Amino acid sequence: MNLVERRGLWFAISLVLILPGILYMIWHLATVGTPLPLAIDYTGGTQWELRFEQAVEPTDVRQVFVAAGYPDTTAFLVEDDGRTVQLKLKSIDPDQKDILLADLTAKYGNFEERSYRSIGPTIGTEVSRAALLAVIAASVLILIYIAFAFREVPHPFRFGTAAIIALIHDVFVTISFVAIMNLVAGWEIDALFLTAVLTVIGFSVNDTIVIFDRIRENLHRHRGESFATVTNRSLIETMQRSISTQVTAMLILVALIIFGGATLQVFMSTLLVGLISGTYSSIFNAAPVVVAWEERKLLGTPVPAKASGVAVTA
Repeated sequence: MNLVERRGLWFAISLVLILPGILYMIWHLATVGTPLPLAIDYTGGTQWELRFEQAVEPTDVRQVFVAAGYPDTTAFLVEDDGRTVQLKLKSIDPDQKDILLADLTAKYGNFEERSYRSIGPTIGTEVSRAALLAVIAASVLILIYIAFAFREVPHPFRFGTAAIIALIHDVFVTISFVAIMNLVAGWEIDALFLTAVLTVIGFSVNDTIVIFDRIRENLHRHRGESFATVTNRSLIETMQRSISTQVTAMLILVALIIFGGATLQVFMSTLLVGLISGTYSSIFNAAPVVVAWEERKLLGTPVPAKASGVAVTA
């Protein structure tokens, strides 16, 4: 099982996975003005969750806000009973809120206000800046740490750079997933998305370092073998451990998605996709990138079929 020689296939799969996110960011930037669908955590505004006594249509609830002068309001159900609606709109003051409450009561009767929060645009800007700085700082620190930890290996910065490429891959796969879900279910990028991304980065880098550490050990044990052979040996030796560790975490996330309620589903689903991507990138991207760099070849050389005493013909 020569994984590194089939790296062209793994890279192609990664391209297919991240391409939807890249195309979506270009389209959203051109049409909306931001590369991603940002929630009020970043843009500022009001998030309002209401639970009615009877099932309602989100579009009908939205019309109350549109009629009151808030055409940019979005509304969607957050629970399966069809009674709980979450609304997102521009910032409103207490007097405007009272008017909207009166309009909703007149149309639907009594209802429960489950949550209400308003975030100013200044806070949203600070959160956006902090999110970007956090990802950049994490990437730089990871690069420095891996380069230092693998200083005994030739070209240690290659290992650090490959780890950064793998985590960027995971971020874009996560963005692709959220982009698709935005088109399907109206998902947006909120503060929990940053939490999910940083968690995914941590898991991915941890898994990648385990593989790189085995490569370092095998480079000393098998000095007569090529770098590609040593890397492939290391991948096979660590693959079962990597997959088993990640699957354990994934099973917990699946359970939380099923039983954790609507408020956790977006965060947990994003985290689950990110962990799957992190497992894939650690095995099929990070180490093969180092091999491609070492051999100065993006694609590997196919391994010919072998047979004992029998000629293999096409």
